[in-house]
This record gives sequence, C-alpha cells and structure tokens, in this order.
Amino acid sequence: MLNYNSQNILKEGFLLEKIIMDCDPGQDDAIALIMAAAASELKLLAVTTSAGNQTPDKTLNNAMRVLTLLNRSDVPVASGNQKPLLQELIIADDVHGKTGLDGAILPDPGFAPQKMPAVQLIAEVLKREKKPVTLVVTGPMTNIALFLQIYPQLKTKIKQIVCMGGGMNYGNFTPVSEFNIAVDPEAAKIVFNAGIPLVMAGLDVTYQAQIYPAEIDRIRKIDNAVARSVAGQLDFYGTFYEQEKWGFKGIPLHDPCTIAWLLHPEYFEEQRWHVDVETRGELTRGQTVVDRWDLLHKPQNTSVLTKVDRTSFVELIVESIKKF
Repeated sequence: MLNYNSQNILKEGFLLEKIIMDCDPGQDDAIALIMAAAASELKLLAVTTSAGNQTPDKTLNNAMRVLTLLNRSDVPVASGNQKPLLQELIIADDVHGKTGLDGAILPDPGFAPQKMPAVQLIAEVLKREKKPVTLVVTGPMTNIALFLQIYPQLKTKIKQIVCMGGGMNYGNFTPVSEFNIAVDPEAAKIVFNAGIPLVMAGLDVTYQAQIYPAEIDRIRKIDNAVARSVAGQLDFYGTFYEQEKWGFKGIPLHDPCTIAWLLHPEYFEEQRWHVDVETRGELTRGQTVVDRWDLLHKPQNTSVLTKVDRTSFVELIVESIKKF
C-alpha cells in the first residue's frame, strides 16, 4: 500500500494538474521539486529517481532530503533503474558535486522510500487515478522507457510527458547531445516514439532561463530554510557556469523550466515538430533530431520550447521559495 495524504484542497472550479516527477537531483532538479511542492495548481503524487547527475543511491537520498525539507513526507518516493538500458552509467559530479547536491543545506531523510521499484510506483499511482496524469521527467528517461515496456496497458493513463532534455542546435555533453539524453539514448528514443504528447524543454530554451547574481541575492534574503538551501545550492552550482567558455551572465536553471511551463505556458514560445533520438552515430549518439522543415514527413510528436520570458521565470522561482 502507498502512503500519501490528500493535499491541496481545491476551490470549486479550480483546475489541478496531477503530476509524477521522475528526477535525478541535482541542484536544478531540487528547485523544480520545490516549485512543484509550492504550487497550489499542482498535486505531486509521487517522486521516482533516476541515475544521472549522480549515482542512484545519491539521487534517491537527495530527493528524500529535499522532500523532508519541504515537509512533504506524504509523497511516496521510489528508486529507479541502477543504470541505463544498454550503456554504463555516466554521472555529472563535475557539475553537481560529490553528493549530487553540493552546497545544499538539507536535513537527513525523515521517511523511508517505497519498497518497490520506480516503475511499479508509477504503475500503482496511475492505476488509482481516475484521470490521466502528467509525467515530469528531468533526468535520463530510463525509468519511463522501462515503464512503457512493462506496463503498456497503462500508457493511456499518461496525459503528457514534460521533459528537460535535448536541444535543437547544440549539446552540453557532446557538441550535439544534451546530458540527460546522452546518458540513455535508447530510453529517450523509446519515449519520444511512444505516441504520448510530449513537451521538450531543451538547451535552446533552458540556456535562456538564467538566474542572475542579484536575483540569487534576493533569494538569499528570504528568511526561510528553503531559501537558505537554494542559495547554497546555487553558490556551488554556479561555479560550473562561471567558466568563460559559456559566456553566461547567470546560471541556467534547466529543470525548473518543466514546472514553469506547467504553471505558466504563456511564459514560453513553442513549436510542434517531429523529434527523434540518434542512437548509432559515431559523433551524434544522443542527439535529438528536430525536423523543423518536415523533411521526414513524420507526425509532429513534440512541442519544443524555443523561448522563455526570463524575468517572469525567475520571479516564479522566487515567489515559490517565499511560500515556505
């Protein structure tokens, strides 16, 4: 049996988006979790963790620590697959640190994870819900690909998948592949071709979603434990993006774009295109191939986010943190 309490009592006529988050915290995943927990418009039904930013034991621990900080021990958490479908695990400890959440001020987990794998937790939640649920995926897509293979009868219970991953014009792991997709290209290919409505927040938009030093100082001045944790995380996370080669004024907050789009799609511009994932190229493995000119004559399977109102995006994050 799952343990979670009904929260977010709704006013009559208020639309609630029910979500499951599949993530690999990660500083930007943690901020996305904070935004999801703060939003009265969202109901966080479960959190599943993938291996990516750090090893699976650390990403699971980080998710539970963040939820403990947020007083959300009612949200069931389960660990996912220990490695990608076909290749060995790649982690981003150079970006996220030895713990995966270096710089964070977080309590130890105040509850235990579910005694079931991530795919089973997703299945149990979807079976119980009367209406389809949105999956928010901010790490490698291993868990979601496995879920679709093991529980194909539940695919119709997924309303949409909102993911951070990929890019149209460049990569951050190889010249053309973004990290989340590169960690498990086969899984991403399965998900993009599953016929489920998909929203892609790739590098083209997430590199626009930067938070500037003065805005981090605003967060630092908020008098709550969540703000102190986020400020510490950004202090560490920002050191990676201070490298001159990036040419950034601030710190790109990739994963929060998914939650921001759910809450305020008007902050974004998007285009529907066909997107697939290259799995065999010597130099292009992990590339998300976006068919902007319909050269492949295939269905437009993805809404690709192309622009973001940066100021409104950052303001949403700041206001989310204030709620704690």
